[in-house]
Amino acid sequence: MVALARKTLIREWPRFFPAIMAIGFAGLLLFAQAALVMGIFGSAAVYIHDSAGDLWVGYPGTQSVNLGRSINNDLEILLRSSPAIAQVEPMLWLDSDWRAAHGQGGVSISVIGINDQSRGLLFQKLLLPAVRAALLQPAGVIVDRADLDQLGVRLGDMAWIDKHPVRVVATVSGLRSLGGVNVITSLSTARWLADNPSESHRSTYFVARLHHPEQVQEAMDMLKGHPSFGPYAIWSAQDFSRRSQLFWLFDTGAGVAVGFLAIIVFLVGAIISSQALMAVIIASSREYATLNALGAGMRALRWLVLEQALWIGGLGLTLGGSLSLILLPIASTHDVPVAMNLPIALSCAALVLLLSVISGLFAMRGLMRAEPALLLR
Repeated sequence: MVALARKTLIREWPRFFPAIMAIGFAGLLLFAQAALVMGIFGSAAVYIHDSAGDLWVGYPGTQSVNLGRSINNDLEILLRSSPAIAQVEPMLWLDSDWRAAHGQGGVSISVIGINDQSRGLLFQKLLLPAVRAALLQPAGVIVDRADLDQLGVRLGDMAWIDKHPVRVVATVSGLRSLGGVNVITSLSTARWLADNPSESHRSTYFVARLHHPEQVQEAMDMLKGHPSFGPYAIWSAQDFSRRSQLFWLFDTGAGVAVGFLAIIVFLVGAIISSQALMAVIIASSREYATLNALGAGMRALRWLVLEQALWIGGLGLTLGGSLSLILLPIASTHDVPVAMNLPIALSCAALVLLLSVISGLFAMRGLMRAEPALLLR
């Protein structure tokens, strides 16, 4: 039956083409949705996975990196004295208001104060040394080039952050996040921008790089067990990134909407492709009736339909995957937040094949018209 299913598909390909297209575009939707989910929710932790720190120290109970609260700078002394830690940097997070020079309405922004030295840990994977050096300019800020229109500025323009004048000294790509517009400054500029004097002498996080990153758990246990560590929390970069993404995915309600949309895409794809496959079966009812009259039982015919559905699913998966390989990089170059990895891609491929199997099961109802008596009409 496998050979028959394949030969039928080859010889009668115009009949099967609509079903292949339906599966293919359903697969494209699944791949695109998965890439968007990974890109959008992954951007919630852009501060972490684009930095080179192994440990993050912050306020206890922090659910996401953008919800940090001030911690005492005295903690930096303990971190620097630890033999397991090679480098420590403070990070200051401010929720502020941005106004462009020509009077555009205010934009809520997140100001992130970082080390402006060339070997800085924060955003080390995003900021080239020459770009980071631009932060040495007084009141210099870096923004994502995709946010320029929203902020109402261009490279080199002046603007105001909470009534403090600043200048856009550089732009980068990849700084956008789910939480809003991010603005990077040097740590000294961020402390100058802080309206609350107490904020200027505190930090939001301390980021540390270990001599041996594989010993992250041992370093965390040693720091938490120190009597001077205090009531603070410490996370590995991987755990803090996952914590931030899960917060946006499940605790904000956004994940429910994404899951509901995924179910809709799957059901619509199953209905459309099953209808297309059923139309093929009904159009071939005399051929199936002939096979039945020659001794092929209904069970064998059902397996034939299922094998055809799997072939259609494979071809549709090839079509959807090929289109995804073309369209997703194009979307990325236009600042659309998309990301993909092998486990997610394999999961989408499995869903596409499951979609074709379900379509084949629905389409088996068309075999009821494949009775041998049909040949006498």
